[in-house]
Amino acid sequence: MTALAVTRRDVEQAAAAIAGAVGRTPALVSETLSEILGCHVVLKFENLQFTASYKERGARNRLLALSAGERAGGVVAVSAGNHAQAVARHAALLGISATIVMPTTTPFVKVARTRHLGATVELAGTDLVQAMARGRQLEAAGATFVHPYDDPLVVA
Repeated sequence: MTALAVTRRDVEQAAAAIAGAVGRTPALVSETLSEILGCHVVLKFENLQFTASYKERGARNRLLALSAGERAGGVVAVSAGNHAQAVARHAALLGISATIVMPTTTPFVKVARTRHLGATVELAGTDLVQAMARGRQLEAAGATFVHPYDDPLVVA
């Protein structure tokens, strides 16, 4: 993984881009954690997103940045859960073909939910390293790879 340079402006642009497509979730101060840690702790309830994860934000932002040619070629992502579902959902909403590579050990409920959200699921390897190798093969064949964390557009 490389160091990613993500600025406040990048985050603000991402927030503007995804507004209306990703839920606004509440944030509350945790008095208990603030006291224990000796600092101000705010909890953001991203579990209230449609897929129950903050991963929707980065997936949507990355998909919005695709060129027309990249959209036409589809996307591939590797994940056993939250990123898979976020990419599946937002690709479907944007009319982009998505293939999600998941390890064969992924719980059935995660596989089924990802398919239900509109993606083609390919099971490959017994862990994420092996699944990633297959994802990179699909990228080499023409799909745009949507990395779960090593992409400034996903992080922003």
